[in-house]
Amino acid sequence: MANQTGNMHDAQNRLSQVASHMNATGRAGLLEKRPDDIVVTAALRTPITKGGKGGFKDTAGADLLHGAFTSLIQRSGIDPSLVEDIAVGNVLAPGGGATEFRAAALAAGFPDSAAVRSLNRQCSSGLQACVDIANAIRSGMIEIGIGAGVESMSTQYGPGAVTEFSELLENHPAAANCKVPMGVLSEQMAKDRHISRQDQDQFAVESYRKAGVAQKQGLFDEETAPLKVKWTDPKTDEEKEITVSVDDGVREVTMQSIGKIKPAFAKDGSIHAGNASQISDGAAAVLLMKRSTAERLGQKVLGKYVSASVLGVPPLLMGIGPWKAIPVALEKAGISKDDVDIYEINEAFASQCLWCAKELGIPMEKINPKGGAIAFGHPLGCTGARQVSTLLYELRRTNKKVGVSSMCVGTGMGMAAVWVSE
Repeated sequence: MANQTGNMHDAQNRLSQVASHMNATGRAGLLEKRPDDIVVTAALRTPITKGGKGGFKDTAGADLLHGAFTSLIQRSGIDPSLVEDIAVGNVLAPGGGATEFRAAALAAGFPDSAAVRSLNRQCSSGLQACVDIANAIRSGMIEIGIGAGVESMSTQYGPGAVTEFSELLENHPAAANCKVPMGVLSEQMAKDRHISRQDQDQFAVESYRKAGVAQKQGLFDEETAPLKVKWTDPKTDEEKEITVSVDDGVREVTMQSIGKIKPAFAKDGSIHAGNASQISDGAAAVLLMKRSTAERLGQKVLGKYVSASVLGVPPLLMGIGPWKAIPVALEKAGISKDDVDIYEINEAFASQCLWCAKELGIPMEKINPKGGAIAFGHPLGCTGARQVSTLLYELRRTNKKVGVSSMCVGTGMGMAAVWVSE
């Protein structure tokens, strides 16, 4: 534990000293436009719906992805034959969904020349997909690609998604810790870090409030692509065709109402269904290319990708991932934490998001201005790609420029990326 405390102080010092390691350009240089910038010309998501009972409860993940793909083609006007590679983040689907996602791309109109793959880095899968495509473009491997993410927790979540460990892994302490449920370890972290239930509940109520305001004001509309699906009415067992156009997990929550919810992981615990991310369904997609390519094709630039980081932390401290990853991504971008206008930090649990924000010294008003996963859900493989559209559209709407997306990652990791809006 002493070593871990020392590491925490090191990371705090690193964040506060990032400015001294910046290159000569800093934020001003970050805002410059260069032909070889990796830019986003379209980013969108489906609505996010409640697992098991929401609008997408009967829709397969590949069908959600198909909807995101078709909407991306329509909105961007991109010629599908120009897309060379598609990476899809996913966590729960058997076989990683690789076969179904290739089929979804073909059904959406991409020719057989467009390669498709799935990847799984737990909760950062969607972000990893975007970063992988950006790096492939930067290296010259491809010219145009799509980073995407999808999860149908309605159809895939449950005991079948848990991996059985061999005796070798079970008998290794650190390895065995990878199997501890995230809710259980987050509960322990909340106790160890003295994060009160009241503070967690207040953070959650604020997430719901911000999401409710954003939904009423139509602030999610630009990033959201409605999707028509088949849905079975649980009361009548009648199959209907419905159009899902809004996140159905957003609701009005007060300190009084949230205070009545029982702890989920310990009788005397502080984590419950109201201050943790919702089990959800959804998909997102991001179109990336170099600025010079976008200009040649007449593609409008929404923003650009700058840098990313991914690091490991102790499995039992999974929730501290953003605290460790964000300073590194900032350092790679050559900026300080104060140069960032908006942080999209995934709300896996109020406890971990709150702790990371406080330890990093990030003002709460800069974090998730339209709410987060507590309010509208966390489809595991989708969230990292979803954050890109949420972040870039909000930066543009508020005339701000620099944003960071980040999340903790199951088994003990953290990931972060820096983006610039145009």
